[in-house]
Amino acid sequence: MSGKVEDLSAFDVVVCGGGPSGVAAAVAAARLGARTALIEAQGCLGGIWTAGSLSWIIDAAGKDGIMAEIVVRLDNREARAGDLDSDFTYEVEAMKLVLETMCIDAGVVIQFHTRVVDVVGGSRLNAVVTESKSGRQVWGAAAFVDATGDGDVASLAGCSYELGHPTDRRTQPMSLMALVGGVRYPEISEFVTGGHAFAVRSDSDQDAPKRRLLHAIRNAGVEPSYKGPTLFRVTDSLFALMVNHEYGFSALDAADVTAATLHARREINDVVDALKTTTPAWSGIRLLSTAAHIGIREGRRILGIDYVTREDVRQGRVRPDAICTVHYGSDVHALTPAEGGYLSPEASALDLSRHPYDIPYGAMVPRDIDGLLTAGRCISGDFWAHSSYRVTGNAVTVGEAAGIAAAASAEIGIAPSALPWNEFRRARDVLRALAIV
Repeated sequence: MSGKVEDLSAFDVVVCGGGPSGVAAAVAAARLGARTALIEAQGCLGGIWTAGSLSWIIDAAGKDGIMAEIVVRLDNREARAGDLDSDFTYEVEAMKLVLETMCIDAGVVIQFHTRVVDVVGGSRLNAVVTESKSGRQVWGAAAFVDATGDGDVASLAGCSYELGHPTDRRTQPMSLMALVGGVRYPEISEFVTGGHAFAVRSDSDQDAPKRRLLHAIRNAGVEPSYKGPTLFRVTDSLFALMVNHEYGFSALDAADVTAATLHARREINDVVDALKTTTPAWSGIRLLSTAAHIGIREGRRILGIDYVTREDVRQGRVRPDAICTVHYGSDVHALTPAEGGYLSPEASALDLSRHPYDIPYGAMVPRDIDGLLTAGRCISGDFWAHSSYRVTGNAVTVGEAAGIAAAASAEIGIAPSALPWNEFRRARDVLRALAIV
């Protein structure tokens, strides 16, 4: 390796990963006065929301702070559909601009097309090393946030982690999202699961639209790998489509992620082409885009000084150091085609339904290194709890907490693991008092 390594150490907080949790962490830290950098591998902020074209946010209701602000900003752009008492859809391009605006206005230094490849430090993380068109750069800071989704920074730093099912490490399947148009909501509303133009569903069976869509796809001569195919209304003429399950691929293997993406994109095209040939309602359907990044439900779960379990979910455990309250129930997708292709029968049998429970501060503090916090789906918890807290409404709130903790610990000059709870609460109160929107 030749060439000069650029030293970029003028930061208090460096956030790695610009998805929902990373943006929230960066905005929170910067608003609290921390000199903050946000490093992102894609060419936009938002992660699964934007590069992943998810178009659907789960468990945002009742969340205050940055999650509530994002909702208001989307509404101001008339870019959101659905009742906030439930989950909702949004326009991807509007989301990109909303997140970029929030970061820029807060003073966050954003760098796209940049990936963390190494770390500097022993028992404490002192810097991360990145590669990009600018070559190798070293980013030093007092505190770091790993919001990469798969815990990449924590892994490079030597943190222990869990992956997949506790018996065989099988992970939930990946899914590639697509945006489709050329059809009209009034003609296909019976197939639409979310983002409805009205607040109250007349259909009491929430899975009925999925079964109808599955039947329509099968009638068109295609057997989708995901047996709960889902269509979300974004506008009356724009829909997000999820029809594939990519089984047996590892989020930690680039060749696997590539193979899953190629297979999924082909399947999406096959489904859309087949639907065109069925009824007049579907005849005009067009595939507008497939996501730049496949949706990954599960990667590393970095072991922290605290740990969220399925019993926490089942019992609705309340924590004195709660950083996020989760309302979403367990959502384990089938781990193999043999499980039926929709939800895991094993998970369904556990009955981990919607009992609100708390995520504790320690779940985002790795037990093996100081100076680092995790945010999003890579926090510390078991396979079953992860399937509940992994959704993005929770990722934002956990990310905001990570940003608060990073800024507060950097200001005081201590490790996040040693940050007194009253100092975290004080910083959180300061952030809430800013009331940006």
